[in-house]
This record gives sequence, structure tokens and C-alpha cells, in this order.
Amino acid sequence: MKSRRFAFATLSVLLVLFDAAVRLMAEPQAPKQYEQKLFQELRWRSIGPFRAGRVLAVTGVRGQPETYYFGSVGGGVWKTNDAGRTWKPIFDSQTIASIGAIAVAPSDSNVIYVGSGEADMRASISYGDGMYKSTDAGKSWAKIGLENTRQIGRILVDPHDAKKIFVAALGHAYGPNQDRGVFRSKDGGKSWQKILFHDENTGAIDLAFEPGNPKTIYAALWQTRRPPWSVYPPSNGPGSGLYRSTDGGDHWTQLSGQGLPTEKLGRIGIAIAPSNPRRIYLIVDAKEGGLYRSDDGAQSWLTRSTCRTLGATSRMTEGKRSRRLKEHREAMTIMNCGSIQTNRAG
Repeated sequence: MKSRRFAFATLSVLLVLFDAAVRLMAEPQAPKQYEQKLFQELRWRSIGPFRAGRVLAVTGVRGQPETYYFGSVGGGVWKTNDAGRTWKPIFDSQTIASIGAIAVAPSDSNVIYVGSGEADMRASISYGDGMYKSTDAGKSWAKIGLENTRQIGRILVDPHDAKKIFVAALGHAYGPNQDRGVFRSKDGGKSWQKILFHDENTGAIDLAFEPGNPKTIYAALWQTRRPPWSVYPPSNGPGSGLYRSTDGGDHWTQLSGQGLPTEKLGRIGIAIAPSNPRRIYLIVDAKEGGLYRSDDGAQSWLTRSTCRTLGATSRMTEGKRSRRLKEHREAMTIMNCGSIQTNRAG
């Protein structure tokens, strides 16, 4: 009798422990909360390198959280493998030092594309001599064309095909030329096709894929000129505008109206929410510019801010600041808009 009672008691304890274990595994633990005062002394700090100059092109590497590249407007391409603790110049063997855009192929982290020539129109601007490519994570480089584009603002690499790339070329800063607009290569830069072009005075400044659908591409064209007698260039022109392709760049449609500004239209920065591809943000330089948002895939637009450190009201900076948008979940961060501010908006 005693052995039966002991066995029953043991079985009961085991069942309780088993039930507790099942509950522990089935119910995710709530994230641990920390008092905010523990972080109040943390401050942003420069992680170098300290002689690289201004930077317009920065990218990380998917699956490698401590690997980053950046391109200086006068110091070539740099790389860190330890989250910025140390940096190494990896472009010094090339004859050009001004970098306007950089992109790592999502499907092959060894493939890097660099567009030379900063596209941030300002008092002092360096030119480039086309596109470069590395297939060994920056150990060696090859020039792959578009030599006469001079200033390159953005590079997109197809998420599934490292050989399919799109380039936004602003073109000559001081005069007209034909090598500007949006270019596409389907063979890793061996050949190029100009797929969006307005005129010899208008170039491309930004590009963005629709998340999950690289067939849909948004492009911003910008008509601007750097006259030698002015400290900063005129920041707008009639060729400026927003365009969309839904067939991988074969055909394009200009998007205008429906809430977007039209008078004195200039530079446009584009970002699309990864969590919701129908939500699109624009920073627009125009008479009635600022931050605009679409929640219906660019069918209509809402003005989210007319802050003077943002779009058209940033005419006080004559379009000289880099305006980049980064969508994170449902909040949007504007980096380096105006002089030293970082703003958040819904």
C-alpha cells in the first residue's frame, strides 16, 4: 500500500513539473525592462576614421551585423569588420577618390558596386569616372563603365540577382550632357542601357525598390546646375519629378498631383516601409515642399511636415544637404536633414 501511495505521489509531482515546463516553453517571456536612467549618460560618438571627409554613401551587409562600408566624397571606400572599432581603406588602388553611392548585393555579399562622383550639389564638389565593382568583398576592383556620368546618387541591386543593377546618375554638375538619368545592367556591368531620361539638363538622384517586388521601382529626377559664379547651385528645374516603373524599368510613368507639390520642384528623397509596401515617404524640395506620405501606393499624398529643415522649405540650404529616409517599423527617421538634426515622424 505504501509503495502505491509513493508511486502516486511521485507521478503527481512529475505531472506538475511537466505542466510547468510545458507552460514555460509555450509562453514567451516578456522582455526584461530596464530603468531609463541607466542609459541617460550614453552619448553619440564618432567612430572614425577621422580624416575621411564628408560621407554620402553607407551600407551594411545582410547577415553580417558588424560589417559596414562607406564611401567618402574625397577619400575612397572604407570597410569595418568590427562594427566601427577599426576601419580600413580599400579603394586606394583606384584613380578616383570621390564616392557618391555604394551597394552590396543582397544575394552575394562578396559583390559590391560603387558609383564614383558625389551627387550632393554644393560649393565644393568632386567628380567621378563611372562605376566600379568588386567580387571579393573589396579586396580588388574593376571599372565597369558609365565613365561620363560624373556624379552618381544611388545604386540598387536586385535582391535575387547580383548581376542586375540600377544606377541613378545625376550627370555633369557644371553643364549639360547625355549620360544622365537611370541606367540598368543585367550582366553585372558588362553592358548598360539608359532606361529613364528626360533631357540633357536633368539627371537622376534617387531610386527605391518596392519591398518584396523589385519589378516596381521608384525614381527621382532632378534638374540642377552648379554655376561657377554661385556658392550653391539652383536647386530646382522643370525636369525634376517622381517616376515609377512596374516592369523592372522597361517603362516609366511620371507621378504628379494628388497632393504632391509642383511649383519650383527640386530634389526628392524616397523611402518605402518594409512593413507596408504601400506606405511611401518623400522628402521634397519645392515651394510647398517638406515631408510627404502615401498610404495607397502613391495614388495620393499627405503632407506630414513643412518643417524648414526638411524639403522645399530647405531651400534655405539650396538643396545642399543629403536627405535620406530610413523606415523602421511604423516610425520614420530623417537622417542629416538640415544641419545637425535627426527627426522622427509617423
